[in-house]
Amino acid sequence: MSTTSQTVSYPRSGTRNRAVQLDGLLMLAVAGILLISAVMVASSSISIAARETGDSFYYFKRQLFFIVFGVIACGVVVRIPTTLWEKFRIPLLLVAFGLLIAVLIPGVGAVVNGSRRWINLGFTRFQPSELSRMFILMFIAGYAAKKQQELKKGWQAATVPVAVLGVAAGLLLLEPDMGAVIVLVGVGIAILFVAGMQWRYFIGLVMSCAALVTVLIVFEPYRWKRVTGFLNPFDDPFGTGFQLVQSLIAIGRGELFGVGLGASVQKLSYLPEAHTDFVFAVLAEEFGFIGVLCVVGLFGLLVWRVLVIARAAAEANLPFQAYVAMSFGVWVGLQAFFNIGVNMGILPTKGLTLPMLSNGGTSLLVALFWLGIVLRIGHESNLSGRSALPKKGKA
Repeated sequence: MSTTSQTVSYPRSGTRNRAVQLDGLLMLAVAGILLISAVMVASSSISIAARETGDSFYYFKRQLFFIVFGVIACGVVVRIPTTLWEKFRIPLLLVAFGLLIAVLIPGVGAVVNGSRRWINLGFTRFQPSELSRMFILMFIAGYAAKKQQELKKGWQAATVPVAVLGVAAGLLLLEPDMGAVIVLVGVGIAILFVAGMQWRYFIGLVMSCAALVTVLIVFEPYRWKRVTGFLNPFDDPFGTGFQLVQSLIAIGRGELFGVGLGASVQKLSYLPEAHTDFVFAVLAEEFGFIGVLCVVGLFGLLVWRVLVIARAAAEANLPFQAYVAMSFGVWVGLQAFFNIGVNMGILPTKGLTLPMLSNGGTSLLVALFWLGIVLRIGHESNLSGRSALPKKGKA
């Protein structure tokens, strides 16, 4: 068997066993990220969990629950043919818009820190933007698969997906959630480009989006404050630059090998959102440059294997599947880049978590759900007989 694939059998009564070939390196990368996630959420949240709930391991146990539940969901989804997702992409798009509208309704959407991004389910908070993003990108992937030739000829074919992205971005900005807008639009445009959009239209679309983002930042005081605080954090270390200064202190203390697991000082009420947006800074403090290299390497391995699966699907003449897999890889890579960039002070604060590593319920579940679809795409590409992925019995 290939060193990069693993076969899992699911028996069915009355039929022979059907094997699902899963990408071993991809699963190894995800397993490593999830293991680090459990350890770092436990370490970074001890202080805040004890203060808020009286249980030092509250967030750890919560994260562990979502990891287990997410892995189970991934195992279920990997058995669903991807043609079903393609078939129901329009109803799923409507569900996505419904969720984004619902969270804005007073009494339905919960306001936290001035933003209306969650729906309170009682036992946990659900963030509609995470699931909506996946459904919206599925629709764009399906549209691009159907309109590949038209996209190569002119800009008219891109009007529908651009309009969908525009409506979704508008709803997200009402929450407001600029970070989610940037990631969603960035991945959506990437799908259109890979599907064949001409360079001049692609560059024009990117420049238009960049100009719009600039306007939104300049004319919104709190966003502009974030940018100026990012450019000169030490000018106001106890105000606009506080988060970044504390993050840089944590990363600097880690040096090469770190101060040791559990020995972080910055997580003790100095670094805000230590177990969510800034868990990377705590990891850098406790495990140093070596730990940072390991995490970046795992994310690099994950993105690489997902893009290999996307290429295999394209070569197997499965364009919808190729674009869905690619969108997952680009999303993980882009959001990880933004989160790590914010922690290291090379990007302004955006409120984006580190995928599958930061503490989170909805984001973790959706990521593992999406992973199941990608693993299924790899399996279907293998079955086509025209896959670029290694087959069983080949090294």
